[in-house]
Amino acid sequence: MGGAQARSRFVALCAISLGTAPVLRASLIPALTDAKLKSLPSSNDREKLKEILLRRSVRRGEFKLVSGRTSSVYVDGKLTTLAAAAMPLIGRLFLEKMEQHGWHAQAIGGLSLGADPIVTAVARESLEHGRVTDAFLVRKEAKRHGTQKFIEGLEQTEGLPVVIVDDVCTTGGSTADAILKAQEAGMHILGAICLVDREAGAQKMLKERFDCDFDWIFRLSDLLEQDSAGLAATPPTR
Repeated sequence: MGGAQARSRFVALCAISLGTAPVLRASLIPALTDAKLKSLPSSNDREKLKEILLRRSVRRGEFKLVSGRTSSVYVDGKLTTLAAAAMPLIGRLFLEKMEQHGWHAQAIGGLSLGADPIVTAVARESLEHGRVTDAFLVRKEAKRHGTQKFIEGLEQTEGLPVVIVDDVCTTGGSTADAILKAQEAGMHILGAICLVDREAGAQKMLKERFDCDFDWIFRLSDLLEQDSAGLAATPPTR
């Protein structure tokens, strides 16, 4: 590169850094757009998350579920939702599901503890997608001090459009509790999503009780269609 060319390039780079060359700065837009497109979910994200769920969360044995029912298959969602490798996948897939339904939520939340890592993953990933979605938590019991509230993470809740989430749904009881408390705080519920739906009545109950649309990232049958030999056998723990 000759001296004149080097000086021209140096001046151009200085102009970009100082913001005095809008045409040159505009030329960076395609690269930024490409980077954003790379952050969108893909079928590969879904397969990767499925592999993590099967490896970390799905167990065979005899288990008593939160709903009171017994099952030969248990899904410990938090072993996946708290895994670093799973978090960006969860964030992108939940955002994609919300976009499919046209749910333009300003915040996403659910009942502690199942929803906690999901809402933080979604909120973080929303920064990469142009529609920032804040997170909130729903306490099972109100604070016994201070504000004595059920909802954490939001100052203003009246009329706020939100989506309710959970890690694993059986009959939908935890999701219903979160919806009820969110409604009492004045929020507008757009819909509900869970990571794994055990296909045991949650969708029907939420529709009948709250007229709330419900969707999932995986159904239990999606996970069990994999070779059952790959599932770990463990003694009942809960």
